[in-house]
Amino acid sequence: MSTTVDLAVVGGGITGLAAAWEGMARGADVVVLEAADRVGGKMLTSEVGGVPVDEAPDAFLARVPEAVDLCAELGIHADLVAPATASAYVWSERALRRLPTEQLLGVPTDVDAVAATGILSPAGVSRARADLTAADDRPPGDEPVGALVRRRLGDEVLDRLVAPLIGGIWAGDCDRLSLRTAAPVLAAARDRGPSLLTAAAAARAEALAAAAAAGDRPVFLAPRGGMGCLAEALAERLGDRVRTGTPVTAIVAEGGRWRLAPTGVVAGAVVLAVPAFAAAPLVARAAPAARRAADLLAGIDHASVALVTVVAPREAVDRELDGSGYLVPRSAGRLLTACSWVTSKWDRPVDGGAAVVLRASVGHAADDRGTTLPDEVLVGAVLQDLAATMELRGRPTAVRVSRWPRSFPQPRPGHLDAVEGIEADLAEATPGLAVTGAWARGVGIPACIRGGRQAAARVLSHAGGTRG
Repeated sequence: MSTTVDLAVVGGGITGLAAAWEGMARGADVVVLEAADRVGGKMLTSEVGGVPVDEAPDAFLARVPEAVDLCAELGIHADLVAPATASAYVWSERALRRLPTEQLLGVPTDVDAVAATGILSPAGVSRARADLTAADDRPPGDEPVGALVRRRLGDEVLDRLVAPLIGGIWAGDCDRLSLRTAAPVLAAARDRGPSLLTAAAAARAEALAAAAAAGDRPVFLAPRGGMGCLAEALAERLGDRVRTGTPVTAIVAEGGRWRLAPTGVVAGAVVLAVPAFAAAPLVARAAPAARRAADLLAGIDHASVALVTVVAPREAVDRELDGSGYLVPRSAGRLLTACSWVTSKWDRPVDGGAAVVLRASVGHAADDRGTTLPDEVLVGAVLQDLAATMELRGRPTAVRVSRWPRSFPQPRPGHLDAVEGIEADLAEATPGLAVTGAWARGVGIPACIRGGRQAAARVLSHAGGTRG
């Protein structure tokens, strides 16, 4: 028995749910088809040691509108909370050193302030200062993040400041990540003038002024009960339009509509809100005329990561947890890439302050051990790194391992041009079919929401928005 709808969304992560929400808001009959037994994708909050903790993203950027607006539409805006602290550390020179606030994605905006932290060596500080008088050497077009930072500020700034931040966001190698995709704010700074330090300082000052004019909205927000609450609120409002345990293996054009096999769903328009590697074979079969689009999708690499959540007695940590956590550069030679001090970051005491919750991040584009090591080996290695970097002693009272294979897209220079090519090819060959996701224009929650809503609007506009 078939079901005919205006819009079918393949994929029940935040991008797909947002696409369906947009379709419903436009009066379309919508269905969401999710292969897994739940929706939300990486937006998942579950208990470890009796404490609810996010298993992947734990907040969204609040100074862009998409996620905040969606929460308002869902009626959960009043439940949003901001982190209790924005202060963080980086492991450098065998110690945790506080990240200066005077930086833009790791690019110093006050070299003296960075020098005072001890993160950079005296030689590294001098090399960074050379940017102020170095000749204009900006290449045309996109380039790797690492190429820009190494050229203007030197290897230490990249290794100890920029890569832990941007590389951590994308689980990627800054020497291969697209500047315009992975760090558009730095791309804009580069375009302002030859000195990256001067341009970053100006960009940061403008951002602070804009934030003050807007009432100093927090940088990050999250539902009080965890990011899973946002996915749950969307799923609840979508109701029986969501079908879990329903994989789509083929999309076939039939008489101006699309049949999604083997589900029995026939749709006037389709949004594929799945990873690029999952979208590629579906596009190849659905749109033979858009073979280039399928090939471009298949060529987008993805990195695998894992998070190890640890609950430990407060007395097992021989230092003050006075920040949101810390970053670990790859040059440190450790499995650990970052650690979030959950109880401090969110001011959520556990057992009256007698316990702490830590979220340790593992894995990046050149290291898939987080998804290949057995649990006991992975946890043991993480505990060793936590002991070495933040003086965690003794045994934890609870541990949870969350693995996310092939979960972080790795945009290479020229990525945005490739995405525009994919969209243009599909718009010409199959205008009722769109692809989107974290692989397209950003891994952040707002970017995913924006992509999902725009894709739904685009295909419904072509299809007329009704079953007819």
